[in-house]
Amino acid sequence: RRVLREMDIDWNSVVKEVKKGPRELVGAGRGKGKGNSTLTQCSVDLTQKAAEGLLDPLIGRDPEVRRCVQILVRRRKNNPVLIGDPGVGKTAVAEGLAMRIHAGTVPPRLKDKRLLSLELGLLVADTKYRGEFEQRLKEVVEEVTRSDDIILFIDELHTIVGAGAADGAIDAANLLKPALSRGEMQCIGATTVTEYRKYIEKDAALERRFQPVRIDEPSEEETVQILRGLERKYSEYHEVIYSEEALEAAAKLSIRYIPDRFLPDKAIDLIDEAGAVVQMDAFESGRADEGTDPTVGFDDIAAVVSEWTGIPVSKLTTDEARKKI
Repeated sequence: RRVLREMDIDWNSVVKEVKKGPRELVGAGRGKGKGNSTLTQCSVDLTQKAAEGLLDPLIGRDPEVRRCVQILVRRRKNNPVLIGDPGVGKTAVAEGLAMRIHAGTVPPRLKDKRLLSLELGLLVADTKYRGEFEQRLKEVVEEVTRSDDIILFIDELHTIVGAGAADGAIDAANLLKPALSRGEMQCIGATTVTEYRKYIEKDAALERRFQPVRIDEPSEEETVQILRGLERKYSEYHEVIYSEEALEAAAKLSIRYIPDRFLPDKAIDLIDEAGAVVQMDAFESGRADEGTDPTVGFDDIAAVVSEWTGIPVSKLTTDEARKKI
């Protein structure tokens, strides 16, 4: 006390602060305004990104988007869950729906809705005390239920099973179930087939709240169509030109030599990295100042595949030449 008096600090004020619970202390710094709400801090507005032109175009997923819309306008059990392997385009379907909402090409019940991608990792981050995660999620649920224009998108839906649960605390799934069952909030989930069976199917009460929408891996031809639809964005970003041969090679070579990943993600990654390599080579050689954009061709795609897999470029090009004969 003598030290505190010398520092002109009131002892009773110190005692009062120490008696505050950890949740009160932690929450004290969080803003109370709408701009600082938990939902705002822990989500991304996909419809706003669509309005700003920041989302990639969705190619060839009309049946899946239509199925999502069909479920969302149901009176009950109106929460879709997108089920598919990693990289097949589950998030792209959600973004495609956001673009349709922004464009107004949805039924009246979905017009003026906002599709918010909830970042569960941000909700869990820095939660040091028991009950803090639950409080954050309750704030999100309350804000969504108070509003009639929000649809939540939860990628990796299976992670909500057990998220935040510690020392007897209930997990995120059990916090969401009541609002979902009463129809007070709508949610779109996304998860893999394996994780759906492992986590969601085993929780019958949670599974009942969602209607499955299967997202299958596109074929080679469908992947080429997707790459054609994305070509302009990648061309503008890397300041290169993609030949038709390069797009076809990205689909074909990724199927043949990268079997542990799925289309279209692995093919998109190929054209992205090939564009980066060609643009970098043009810069280093001085060709970037010539006024014409360099072209990404078959050999550039093959070079990236070789770098990823360790298969010599000569073998890749020879194998493809033999297949054409």
